[in-house]
Amino acid sequence: MEILTTPQELQQTRATLKGSVGFVPTMGALHKGHLSLIEKSVKENDFTIVSIFVNPTQFLPGEDFNKYPRKLEADKEICKRAKVDLLFTPTKESIYFEDEVLVKAPKVKGYILEGHFRPGHFDGVLQIVNKLLNLTRPTRAYFGKKDAQQLYLVQKMVREFYLPTKIVGCEIVRDSDGLALSSRNIYLSPQERDIALQIPRSLKRAVKLIQQGERDSKKIKEEMLKLLKPIRVEYVEIVDREFNFLEQIQPSNTIILVAGYVGSTRLIDNVWI
Repeated sequence: MEILTTPQELQQTRATLKGSVGFVPTMGALHKGHLSLIEKSVKENDFTIVSIFVNPTQFLPGEDFNKYPRKLEADKEICKRAKVDLLFTPTKESIYFEDEVLVKAPKVKGYILEGHFRPGHFDGVLQIVNKLLNLTRPTRAYFGKKDAQQLYLVQKMVREFYLPTKIVGCEIVRDSDGLALSSRNIYLSPQERDIALQIPRSLKRAVKLIQQGERDSKKIKEEMLKLLKPIRVEYVEIVDREFNFLEQIQPSNTIILVAGYVGSTRLIDNVWI
């Protein structure tokens, strides 16, 4: 595995790769969810590039940028064992410029749900993903479905900017107790983790109601909120794959999303119907 730290090094090395290239962008603190993306890339491509960069432009003032978990040495070992070919670990100074050209999230779909509660977050996400896709020029890039709105917006950007990369959405990986894997889970105390489990339980409840024939989004959300009472909920919403709000469930075209705080830790989760 080769470790590269500057965009120039990455561009030079990328030019030597002959064959399909898979790319997995991460902020590090790698867990089994990240590993599932990496393994899928390794399986489907001749070469795999992973980036580790805690991107400052997607954090809002007062969020956890400074305390976001950083485990670079452990992450390097995980990537090496997973047969990653290139690991890209840039600094903020090497990848951003003063007064640079900006990529902006769409005015509607970028400012609902996550974008409403974290205004400007997706500007930062799309800015860095655009840079990384241009640097790596991958055949395929792998993103987790847990960040469903991010996945949708990245796919939208790639389509509308005519970037020659297929964006692959990958299934959510859960711990044995059902909690969706997240680098932020380490913030949870044992008691808070027990409370956090109400999030996947509420999604399971929604799925069961739909299996029993319920199609009314309002009724499903009401049932979910009963289970989510111990959590400071920001939103429970039901949308289609294009992130239009749904009054009725559309089989094979529905995402049910939850976001909220357990203690000081913000968690998101979803289920695709």
